Amino acid sequence: MSKKNKRYSEEFKQDAVNYYYSSGKSIKASASDLNISSSGLAGWINSAKANEGVVNHRGSGNYSSDAEKEIAKLKKELRDKEDALNILKKAIGILNED
Repeated sequence: MSKKNKRYSEEFKQDAVNYYYSSGKSIKASASDLNISSSGLAGWINSAKANEGVVNHRGSGNYSSDAEKEIAKLKKELRDKEDALNILKKAIGILNED
């Protein structure tokens, strides 16, 4: 399937921009995760900046230092890992009920 001919909703584009900022990943890595072109994502990011002055995204934060940004990123990763662990614990509990 060609990515070239796909049309995306404005909501999807905004969600993709939000994902890019909250993930801390590069544009290329974020685009790969979302199965879209990196040039498309870069265009959406630039468009969001131009249209809004400041991109409206959750999780971007206004960090006063790189250390604070890294701490926020690590806290998010920890929450994600804890969520995954809880899901695995529930799955093990279901399997052990047999």
